[in-house]
Amino acid sequence: MTREQLIDTIGKNGRRLSMKAADLTGFDFSGLDLTQADFRFADLRRANFRGAILRQADLSYANLTGANLTDADLYEANLNFCGLSDTNLTGANMEGAKVNFSVGQSQPYSTAKLPAEPITLTTILQKPGWGLLIGALLGALLIYGCNAIVYFTNLIVTAKDPALVGLYRFLVVQNMSDGVVMFLLVWALSIRLARTVAKPWKRHLIVTVVVLISFFVVNTGVYYLIGKPSIDELKKRPQGIDDTAPWFFYVIGDLLVANFFLYILQQGRQMTRKLTEQEFQLLNLEKLKTRAELDALQAKINPHFLYNALNSIASLVHDDPEKAEEMTLLLSKLFRYSTGRDGDLFSSLTDELEMVRTYLQVEQVRFGNRLTFTVDISNPALNALRLPQFLLQPIVENAIKHGIAKRAESGRIDVRIYEKNDYLHLCVHDNGPAFPDDMGGGYGLRSIQDKLHLLYGDDADVEFQNFPLKQVLISIRLARINTMSTVTASPTPPTPTPL
Repeated sequence: MTREQLIDTIGKNGRRLSMKAADLTGFDFSGLDLTQADFRFADLRRANFRGAILRQADLSYANLTGANLTDADLYEANLNFCGLSDTNLTGANMEGAKVNFSVGQSQPYSTAKLPAEPITLTTILQKPGWGLLIGALLGALLIYGCNAIVYFTNLIVTAKDPALVGLYRFLVVQNMSDGVVMFLLVWALSIRLARTVAKPWKRHLIVTVVVLISFFVVNTGVYYLIGKPSIDELKKRPQGIDDTAPWFFYVIGDLLVANFFLYILQQGRQMTRKLTEQEFQLLNLEKLKTRAELDALQAKINPHFLYNALNSIASLVHDDPEKAEEMTLLLSKLFRYSTGRDGDLFSSLTDELEMVRTYLQVEQVRFGNRLTFTVDISNPALNALRLPQFLLQPIVENAIKHGIAKRAESGRIDVRIYEKNDYLHLCVHDNGPAFPDDMGGGYGLRSIQDKLHLLYGDDADVEFQNFPLKQVLISIRLARINTMSTVTASPTPPTPTPL
């Protein structure tokens, strides 16, 4: 596409340009109005956007390496997950622009036009030194807690005084119960609050109140169940019990940990949702790509077959008009099959075999007694399976062209469909000359191999065998057939995960 064609397209579409996954390396967009344009997954390396208007444009997942965005208007543009290495953003208006998880260091842009970065744990950890400091603090607290557990466990094991053993056991059970209940409450509340409370500060306030109540309930319960007898016994002694810190010192720790845990849960769900949306977009793009490639293969098969069939009819028009008429009717039946699919790339095995029978009948008109054939399916239940269209016809055509046509005497083609070891096997046998050692096949056979690779990957295979019989054997894992026959359908968008 040239710049002039692009300008014309923008005019027709009212500026809502869609260039998803396009290769636009080095393209000149300078000065153009690209408001709300869609450049997702596009290759925009070294593209020139100098002075372009990209307000609310979607550039997520695009490769902007080396692109020139000098003085571009990127108001509320989506630059998430972009490649921004060596991107020039000097003077660009970045107000409201999203640049989360973008990769690479871009050249500076006008900070006066950039909104204040929100203060989140992610942004704090990304700042030099802060991540190390917070990690060190968390590590220190974790080690302190582990050492406290070891210390009190040792006291329980080594203490000789039953009252002291009871006190230490009470302290351990009290703290562990408090921690377990607090984490379970926050986890359950985080799910509930994500659906019912929009404001994050309200969620934290509710969690604070609930954890405060649970602190008193749990500690009071454990005290009366385990700790009271030992504590009462120690209070009767002359030395009593050493004074401890006020209760609110302990509850502060619970509240801090609870709110931090709530924040981590919310951030985790948000990240999961973003990744799920990204995977969905990539899946949708991959399916569109697969559909386009299959369409291209299909479009080449039909003219290839038509050319051969019309040549056969032309050779019969003068010599045997009745056979030419019969062949023409059979050919029309074939093309009703190939053109009446409404864009569906798949058909039932029943339809595919009927198409093969019709094709062989067409060729039988031409070859007469020189060609006999059989089409056999071992299990009628297999007829309902949906397979790519024109999967068998090119193989049968190849058998006639390179096998039957080269025989002076009677030729035979056998098409067999059977199930074995969780695979569907489609076998085409002919009694013509053996396959050469360097068998590559023409376009028809290559298209079959390409189709199977696109749809089934390693779960499908094509073999050219000369022993014990000369045959082409297609094997497809049955479990993949039903799942891949929906390749033309759009994937269902993921259900948003509450934050």
